[in-house]
Amino acid sequence: MSDSKKFYMPGEWSEHENCWMAWPPEQRRDIYPNLDDMRRQYADVASAIAEFEPVMLLATTETADDARRHCSGKVEVIEQELDDAWLRDIGPTFVLTESNQLGGVDWQFNCWGDPESAHQTDATIARVINELTGATNLPASIFLEGGAIHCNGDGLLLTTKNVVLNHNRNPGLTRLDAECLFKDYLGVEKVVWLDHALEYDDTDGHVDNLACFSDSGVALVLSASDSEDSNYARLRRNIDTLSNVTTASGDRLDLIEIQQPARQEYRGERLPLSYINFYIANGGIVLPEFDDPMDQPALEAITAAFPDREIVQLPAIEITKGGGCIHCITQQQPKSVPRLSVNTRLEGRVDGG
Repeated sequence: MSDSKKFYMPGEWSEHENCWMAWPPEQRRDIYPNLDDMRRQYADVASAIAEFEPVMLLATTETADDARRHCSGKVEVIEQELDDAWLRDIGPTFVLTESNQLGGVDWQFNCWGDPESAHQTDATIARVINELTGATNLPASIFLEGGAIHCNGDGLLLTTKNVVLNHNRNPGLTRLDAECLFKDYLGVEKVVWLDHALEYDDTDGHVDNLACFSDSGVALVLSASDSEDSNYARLRRNIDTLSNVTTASGDRLDLIEIQQPARQEYRGERLPLSYINFYIANGGIVLPEFDDPMDQPALEAITAAFPDREIVQLPAIEITKGGGCIHCITQQQPKSVPRLSVNTRLEGRVDGG
């Protein structure tokens, strides 16, 4: 893996080539009884992002026309077999060299620690996208999902023990092992380990529900104000951890707390609702809305954190019923030195009409 040391993971606010997404396939209807409503919200997200940057949407052959009907004409649909549609987790984690050559880390995927589930196709999607983009494929030795890591582009990585060190993914893996691997593949110098997930988070605790960066020295972090809430103590401990983190320059992180919405349940379980689970686009932010009084304060906080970007807030409760949110269904491809354009590689698989 010596070649991977040339790569680093840029901040998500850096310029993007495009955004990758996937369309929920028909075979998930038994798992997602609200599939049609989910698709409408996926389409709204894809269409909103397409106003800021190109969107490449993977869809099975049988659902490609459905995706085209629902999405803006600016969204390009690529026919591709899929098991599910959480592109952040099944797609590559894109990285760059200092000369802006593109790479894609191809993590091992075992369906969020549930290897009995049939997701063999999704385990190949990172490699497929790397081939389409011309990115250097960087196969990794550990099981991981893209929503479990977040980088400030300057050597600082956020992740959670609940996922990376979980026996259902990487039995026997130590923190030191993981930190060495992240340094090699992502170019990071310091790993911040959070270890308290939201209640009923099916991913075991992806960091993209908990905290993210708005620039290299500022972190947004989910909080709770009700001390009786089951998320209160765990979110407070994450905030305490982040409050002691220093950047490469030696300065402490500036923290912006964003309060979680009120408890909502679906099929007897609490939904993992988080305003941190948003997408940063070129010139814009696509932010979830949960029909909650905290929607407006969250919008105001994100607007203050990203003063130069247009904020688009969209209903996302149906997406969250599937276990994730806006950040989970998207993956940014950073701007790089082109080798061969995506459209050239698709050879007729793309149809934006």
